[in-house]
Amino acid sequence: MPGQWSVPFFKNLMPVIDFHNHYYPPGYLKALQSGSSAVRVTFDDHGNPLLHYPGDYNIAVPGQRDLNVRRKMLDDVGIDMQVYTMTTPGTHVESPAVAARLASLVNDEFAEGIAAHKGRFSALATLPLNDPAASVKELERAMRELHLPGAMLFSNVNGVALADERFLPLYEAADELGAVLYIHPTHPVGVEAMTDFWLMPLVGFVMDTTLAASKLVFTGIPEKFPRIRWALTHLGGTIPYIAERLDRGWRAFKECRVNIERPPSEYLKKFYFDTVNFNLDALKLAIAFAGADHLLAGSDYAHQIGSPRLMLESIRALEISEGEREGILGGNAARLLGLAVNEGE
Repeated sequence: MPGQWSVPFFKNLMPVIDFHNHYYPPGYLKALQSGSSAVRVTFDDHGNPLLHYPGDYNIAVPGQRDLNVRRKMLDDVGIDMQVYTMTTPGTHVESPAVAARLASLVNDEFAEGIAAHKGRFSALATLPLNDPAASVKELERAMRELHLPGAMLFSNVNGVALADERFLPLYEAADELGAVLYIHPTHPVGVEAMTDFWLMPLVGFVMDTTLAASKLVFTGIPEKFPRIRWALTHLGGTIPYIAERLDRGWRAFKECRVNIERPPSEYLKKFYFDTVNFNLDALKLAIAFAGADHLLAGSDYAHQIGSPRLMLESIRALEISEGEREGILGGNAARLLGLAVNEGE
């Protein structure tokens, strides 16, 4: 399926691809302000929309909502391509009918942006996750008609775990399509303990990604649906750090062996991890865990906490082979998404 969508022919031998960044399409922002959305929108002193949700708010700065601004940033920094996605709060906070409508609107605008800036953008679809049946239909439409390579999932859906059986039809469809499923955190259960000092995005996000990935593996979802290509944001939360503990749990507790025949780390090592943790020791740990061929450059642009510059600096500072570095900077993402890369000029 990924090979069926329009792909760029990169000018450079090995592209730089930013796999983790976010875009609010203009039509989506306009729909949120129409009065029919559950999302509260205010504006800062510069006229930027603020999207509020429990424990956090996002500032839709120009780079978050204008692809021309974003494209200039790519040129200035030296990034060939971005794979953009929606971000929090997501369409699943709406009623099911509104969620389905907004998800389709976002994905249509995603595809329009890709077509308008050929070779500079790809995207992962947004799904109305609080309606699993509608999510199946939208994933199939996004991949078959809009030629997107997969979708981004939030780490929980209004408190419901991604490992819940209600999502099995979605994983069945994703497996059939060979989809990329990219897990991004949202406000976790217990968010009321994280409302000061920005603890929800700083701590809660990485914990919720860790929980989602661990539960998916222990439930047996990756084993049952082997054609899904899984990716995790923020260097996998804490997965590379606690994987050994998960394996000990698998050996110690019979409940942890009910759905899987191998230690959880063997499944998790097949996941992809974006590099939105700019600490060199953390990146080294992820490489030691999953291999350099499973890391994807990510900036978290255009959030306040994101940085394309730090993304590039941290990867270029790693003491790894140039082939591994080129893979992290873009080759791994190109392979995952089925993009064409030049073998020479």
